[in-house]
Amino acid sequence: MQYRRFGRTELSLSNFSLGTMRCLSSPQVFYQTVNRAIELGINHLETAPSYGRSEEYLGLAFQRGIPRESVYVTTKVLPTINSVSADAEIRASCQHLQTDYIDCVAIHGINTPEHLTRSIEYIVPELQKLVKQGVIGHIGFSTHGSLDLVLQAIQTGLFEFVNLHYYYFFQRLAPAIAAAQAQDMGVFIISPGDKGGQLFTPPARLMELCQPYHPLSLTYRWLLQDLRVTTLSVGAAEPEELELPVGAGSESLSAEELMVIDRLQAHLETTLDTDFCSQCHACLPCPEDINIPEILRLRNLTVGYEMADYGKYRYRMLENAGHWFPGKRGHHCTECGDCLPRCPQQLKIPELLFDADDRLKSGNGRRLWDH
Repeated sequence: MQYRRFGRTELSLSNFSLGTMRCLSSPQVFYQTVNRAIELGINHLETAPSYGRSEEYLGLAFQRGIPRESVYVTTKVLPTINSVSADAEIRASCQHLQTDYIDCVAIHGINTPEHLTRSIEYIVPELQKLVKQGVIGHIGFSTHGSLDLVLQAIQTGLFEFVNLHYYYFFQRLAPAIAAAQAQDMGVFIISPGDKGGQLFTPPARLMELCQPYHPLSLTYRWLLQDLRVTTLSVGAAEPEELELPVGAGSESLSAEELMVIDRLQAHLETTLDTDFCSQCHACLPCPEDINIPEILRLRNLTVGYEMADYGKYRYRMLENAGHWFPGKRGHHCTECGDCLPRCPQQLKIPELLFDADDRLKSGNGRRLWDH
C-alpha cells in the first residue's frame, strides 16, 4: 500500500479507502472487512449516517478492538440541513462511532446550486466552529453535480477535499481535478469499481480488449498514475473483495498498459463510427430535461464494449434518484430538434436516444441506501 498527502489537510491517506456502505450484512462481516482493510494497509474509512447502520457498526468495531488511532474516518452531513442540525448531526455521528472526534466531514451531495448556497451560508460556518472545538478535523464535500457546479464549489476556497466521480469511462470532471489541485485540495474518487463501470463483473468483450489486464485493475492503475488523485474508494461487501484493489500500484503506466488504453479508445470510435458521442455537452439544455450526454455515454459503452448491464444499471436511475442522477430518459424526446444544430458531430440525437432507450430500459432503480 502506498500513501499520499490529502491536499492541505496534510493527512497521509492510503491509495485506497474503504467505503463502508456495502459490508452491512452483519456486525461480524463489517468488523472482518474493516480489519482486513487495515491489515492490507488501508488507513481511511468512509461512512455516513445515510449508509444504513455503517456508523453504528464502525463504532462497534472500535469497541471490539480496531484501534481508533490507526485510521482516519470521514463521515457526512446532508446539504439540506440547517446550522443547528449540522452540530446535532455531527455529535450524533460521534455517538454512533463511539469516538470524540471525526477526522473529516464531507457535505454529502452538493448536487444543485441551492445545495451550494445553503452549504456556504449555514453548514460550513457551523462545521468551522466544530473544527475550532476539536470535534472535527477537516471539511470537504462530495458531489454528483454538473461540472460547472463542482468548479463553483471548489473555487469558494472553503473546502479542503472533494469526493467526486472521475473514471476512465467518465472523464467529464477532468477540469475539476485540475481546479482541486490549484486549491491544494485532497481528491477522493467515488466508487471507481462500481460507478466507474461495474468492473468487478466486466463483460467478455471488455475483458478481451483489456488483455492481459483485468479492466478493474486497469482503471485503478489509470487513476493512481495521476498524482493529483489521493485515494480511491473501494466499497467492499466482504474482506475478499479487497484483495484485487490493493494489488494495483501507483507507478506510471507501462507502455503495454498505454497500448491497451489506446486500443480501448480506437475500438470505441471504430465500432460506433458516426454514432460516437464525444461528450462535449453542447446539446444541453434539453427542453424536455433529457440527460442527453449521459444517455449517449451509456450507449457508447453498451455498443462499444458490450457494457449493457452497467448501462441498464445507470439508465434506470434516471427519473428515480432525484438530484443524485438528474434528467429524464430518452423516450421523452419529442424530436423538437433543438439539440441538432448545437452538436458539432452532427449526431442524429433523437434517433440515438430512442435506440438507447430500447437497449437500456429495464425498470426502475434507486440509490443503494435509499429506503
